[in-house]
Amino acid sequence: MSKKLNNLLKEIRDCRLCEEYLPLGPRPVVQAHARASILIAGQAPGRKVHETGVPFNDPSGVRLREWMGIDEKNFYDPKKIALLPMGFCYPGTGASGDLPPRPECAEAWRPSLLDALPRIQLTLVIGQYAQNYHLGAQRKKNLTETVRAWKDYLKQGLIPLPHPSPRNNIWLRKNPWFEKEVLPTLRSRVRALTGQSP
Repeated sequence: MSKKLNNLLKEIRDCRLCEEYLPLGPRPVVQAHARASILIAGQAPGRKVHETGVPFNDPSGVRLREWMGIDEKNFYDPKKIALLPMGFCYPGTGASGDLPPRPECAEAWRPSLLDALPRIQLTLVIGQYAQNYHLGAQRKKNLTETVRAWKDYLKQGLIPLPHPSPRNNIWLRKNPWFEKEVLPTLRSRVRALTGQSP
């Protein structure tokens, strides 16, 4: 791992920037290596991830790995996959699920982290907060239309995705084109970059 990235990760794991707003306190959860070729840009850790310190160690992670067609060994190999949510700490729970990622996190860390990952060839942009950041003005009027336009972003090495949370089961039923059209290309790209057999 590069010294630059190693120092960044140490600083992030010591970060207390949002401490006063975090109901369970800070516990940044991140995975990265300078050799990673896939970046997963998620939202923020849930309670279970906060408790274990393992990213996507929950039902959302099970579904995401199914979407990608990847096993846990490859998923948790930082030399293959960087896991960088928009907020590194669990933000707490609101009336309709987890609260949004703390905005201070991306402002403080994301530009430097992305600069320290020169080999990224594919970025999975999960949910509206990651799409707002990584797609900017290129995103469509809502998440569904952004994901539906996935081919528009592919040449830039980006694939927008809905959040794999069980809370999105209704969305998946309403949008069967997602599994039929998006997932075969996603799995093919992931296989090519990780060397994992189908």
